[in-house]
Parts: sequence; C-alpha cells; structure tokens
Amino acid sequence: MMDTMTTSDPIRLLGLRDTALSLDEVHRAVRHDAAGATDLFVGTVRDHNGGRAVSALEYSAHPTAEAELRRVAEKICVDHPVLALAAVHRTGLLAIGDTAVIVAVSAAHRGDAFEACRRLIDTLKHEVPIWKHEHFADGTQDWVAAGTAG
Repeated sequence: MMDTMTTSDPIRLLGLRDTALSLDEVHRAVRHDAAGATDLFVGTVRDHNGGRAVSALEYSAHPTAEAELRRVAEKICVDHPVLALAAVHRTGLLAIGDTAVIVAVSAAHRGDAFEACRRLIDTLKHEVPIWKHEHFADGTQDWVAAGTAG
C-alpha cells in the first residue's frame, strides 16, 4: 500500500488494500481549508451484472497498479484545480455490499470537484491494471480486465 500525506502534494492518499476501506479515512485525507466542495465516489459490490446473479467479486492487481494509480492521480491534479485527492481500491475476495473503491477530490468549487472526481474514477477503472473476477450464483465465473469494468 502506498499512502502519501504532504502539505504541498494534493495527492493525499493512494492505495490498494486487502482490508476494508474507510470512508472516514478518505474524507479526512481530502479535507482542505480552501475547499468549498468535496466529492466522493464509493463503488460497492452489487448482486447482479448483465442480468446474472453475482455471489462475490475478487479483485487482483498487477504489480504496476500502484504506480499507475499515482500516474492517474497526478494527471487529474494537472488537468483540474484539485486541492486534495485520494483513491483507494480493494483487492481480494469481496462479498455483496462490500466497498470496492473510494475516490475523493476537494476543490474550491463544486463543479470542479464533481468533474475531477468523475474523471478520477473513470480513468482509474480504464487504466489501472486491476482485474475483477466475478463469481456468479450459478457457480460460473468470469474475469473482467481494467478498461472493461463497470
């Protein structure tokens, strides 16, 4: 896991974790006195996908995933007026209802926070090499690669 907390770096928290994620931790990480807005996205394991009942998900990450997560976060900070940013993603076996990913951004204004947060989660899902192994209720399984995950 890679955690970063400096006053000059807007990237306050990044990581891949095999333990439960904390919304409070992520929210605290992006607090900033100049922020008029904080936007958070929480991705959870749902009980279905493509009309099929899902029983669990398992996430695996390539060894370069943390470096790619850092690259994505840096790009968001360059392209958007971000005051603070955080992103954490689970690995391992997750049950229905478990939190799989949390991303958060604070900015001076809500529009900037919304836009940067959406771009952060969308880019993370498309570019960071994390694979989703879906376990279906009928006993079948399927792998979903980064870039195709929903």
